[in-house]
Amino acid sequence: MNWLKAFLFSSIGRKYLMGATGLFLCLFLVVHLIGNLLLYAGSGIYNEYAHKLHSNPEFLVLAEIVLYAALAVHISYGICLQFVNRSARQVRYAMQQSKRQDRVLSQAVPTPDKTMFLTGLVVLLFLAVHLSDFKFEFGWDVLESAEPAVKARLILSTLTRSLIYFVGSVVLGVHVSHGLQSSFQSLGWNHPKYTPLIRCLSWLFGVVVAIGFGSFPVVAWIGNWGQI
Repeated sequence: MNWLKAFLFSSIGRKYLMGATGLFLCLFLVVHLIGNLLLYAGSGIYNEYAHKLHSNPEFLVLAEIVLYAALAVHISYGICLQFVNRSARQVRYAMQQSKRQDRVLSQAVPTPDKTMFLTGLVVLLFLAVHLSDFKFEFGWDVLESAEPAVKARLILSTLTRSLIYFVGSVVLGVHVSHGLQSSFQSLGWNHPKYTPLIRCLSWLFGVVVAIGFGSFPVVAWIGNWGQI
């Protein structure tokens, strides 16, 4: 088991686990978004989906354990890598050399790879609010015994939550747009021939995530869910 411990705590092992958990969490986002999109199919369909999802508590608990474990690993290794990168770079350069010899990039210019840690923190706060609202229902006495579709509409139709969920969805899209391609790179599943395609698909995935999840608070706030 010493080899496993050495691998998990090595730089290669940390990057591999970051990539693997990142891909898993992106897959979860796809499944979660597909389920949530059933809201647009009508309250009855969404309620039926939600009730079936919770009809098997054993499977649900197991799925949550796996999901939270992946989140914990991804977050902890992300923080670890951030500190390692900072400690390895004692001098913060004002300019950064681009791969193109004729171009130099300023460190002041924000790019997705340089904002991953910040967007990750925002996503973590967004996740905490989401769990507080939909899983634990903190401060939502009106949600007691409410149907899932009604619960979603009531939460997202308030101005504060609409803003939080919209901004959180956009930041989540930005985070995964770079995170997905980074996961492929960390796992060694990249090749110069396919890198442009992976980058394009990652960007498209981020846009879909941002628009998909961000549409719910917008639709709820403008009141169209009143007829669903």
